[in-house]
Amino acid sequence: MNANDEKRWRSTTILAVRHGGKVAVGGDGQVTLGNTVMKADAIKIRKLREGKVLVGFAGSTADAFALLERFDTKLKDFQGNVAKAATELAKDWRTDRLLRRLEAMMIVADAVHLLLISGTGDVISPSDGIVGIGSGGPFAIAAGRALLKHSNLSAADIVKESLSIAGEICIYSNRNIVVEELECTN
Repeated sequence: MNANDEKRWRSTTILAVRHGGKVAVGGDGQVTLGNTVMKADAIKIRKLREGKVLVGFAGSTADAFALLERFDTKLKDFQGNVAKAATELAKDWRTDRLLRRLEAMMIVADAVHLLLISGTGDVISPSDGIVGIGSGGPFAIAAGRALLKHSNLSAADIVKESLSIAGEICIYSNRNIVVEELECTN
């Protein structure tokens, strides 16, 4: 690890679950710079389109906000069509020289879609209704899959419990959890 790697902003754990007629997106509150916790109660989930679209982001804070603003613009350009807005954002992110340097990922959800958007041009809809990003994402996904399979918890409760488990394992995550939920149409 070189000096630049040690001073990078690191965070977070974002998890989304579509289950039982609802989709829930949640995130922890930790922001870390190197080996120091800089903030424990950051809000990494946003509501767009009058609460009809949920967005969770991980990575560099400034980059994530730049992407959030561009996604919101794409949503307006495409009359709230989440899939089209995500695809167009991913295309821009992949091809634009300045956007390509952004270090962040996003999860977006509405009543119909649950998508992961990456800077490599990926727009992925998870086949099992669970997607996670950030340093604690793999831990939260594993916990979410187990809870989905072996419990009767709601989507929001699965997200909250999974993020709590990830916060116990991942040093870049904590247990200050915010969860937002929407009704699904399919």
